[in-house]
Amino acid sequence: MKILFLPKEFPHSRIIGGPIIIYNRIKYLSQNHEVHLLSFIREEQKQFLPSLERFCKRIELLPFPKRRGILRNIFDFIFIRTPNYFLLTYSKAYLDKVAEMAKEERYDFIISEYTMMAQYIYNNKGIPAETKKVMSVHECYTIARYKLWKAKGFCWEGIRAFLYYIKLKGYEFKMYESANLMLTLTQEGKEELLRYNPKLNIKVVPHGVNVDYFNLEERKPEKNSMMFLGNFGHLPNADGIIYFYKDIFPLIREKIPDAKLYIVGKNPTQEIKNFAEKDKVIVTGFVESVKPYFDLSRISIVPVRLGGGFRGKALEAMACGLPLVSTALGAEGIHGKDGEHFLLADKSEDFAEKVCQVLTDDKLYQKLSTNGRKLMEDLYSWQKGVEKLEEILKKVVAGKI
Repeated sequence: MKILFLPKEFPHSRIIGGPIIIYNRIKYLSQNHEVHLLSFIREEQKQFLPSLERFCKRIELLPFPKRRGILRNIFDFIFIRTPNYFLLTYSKAYLDKVAEMAKEERYDFIISEYTMMAQYIYNNKGIPAETKKVMSVHECYTIARYKLWKAKGFCWEGIRAFLYYIKLKGYEFKMYESANLMLTLTQEGKEELLRYNPKLNIKVVPHGVNVDYFNLEERKPEKNSMMFLGNFGHLPNADGIIYFYKDIFPLIREKIPDAKLYIVGKNPTQEIKNFAEKDKVIVTGFVESVKPYFDLSRISIVPVRLGGGFRGKALEAMACGLPLVSTALGAEGIHGKDGEHFLLADKSEDFAEKVCQVLTDDKLYQKLSTNGRKLMEDLYSWQKGVEKLEEILKKVVAGKI
């Protein structure tokens, strides 16, 4: 098969968070198929090009669209049919390049990764009719804004989310209808989309983890330490760590005064940076590798309340042998059992209690560490996830899906 990937971020080998799934899909599919890439790229990301060049027969790169100002965003919201979320990454040059490459290469599939990139295959008349359009939905913006509105209520943030929800709903689901196939990361994500439109053709291809990269013998966790990993430019991550620091962490400190928190990942807001306390709360910002922080931490926390999809950070923690304490939403899509593979809690008091249990009960700690790691080995290696994607694509080509 001949496949073109359209990612929202340049998917190099050192990237963290959701885009790492795209890198691994490219890496493993390239073993048996011809893979091409069209991506936006920032100047500082060009150093990572060699990590993809060995997997892609053709790579085309374009600069990110210029940032849209506040007044332009307001104008767009009022007068332009396309929702602002899509306009933030809209580029006429990228749209034309998709059409050009599609005509030249006659792809079997064009796969847009993340909903915002689906706009480049939606109503793109340059794409030949025989090329199958696959929209990989890591997060549905319509559903995300609805959840935010329900969570925030009638404050400004909630009202704004409701207005976006109204505008997004019609456009986003009409775009999905045009796809030959949609992919979600979880069964829950698939079911949410089908509640809006039961006619959508959706298959589930889960996130994965490089189990060989995380060596348990290298771990030297600090006493009573925990970590949260994420890109804090993504609202669910920012909301999650603010919620944890303000509502949960004080409860933990009442019982464990020397509890230590690592907040790891790029784009921390000033509010998050202000959480830093010498030797007690460490806000790293961007790091070259997250592995040292997994090795330093005793447990991993995922206190997210917003958004959807799969949290790769949860898989990485479990692969590294860190017991995971998470909200139900944070562990969505992981086929494990609460109390056996991880601990779940949706109320701040319960979350704090379960963190304290893991930090103070060595038997529970070892149980979760061992079971979590084994679950990753059995079900969530990258190889297995991409094999499932490959099988689905072959069935589409054969007309069986």
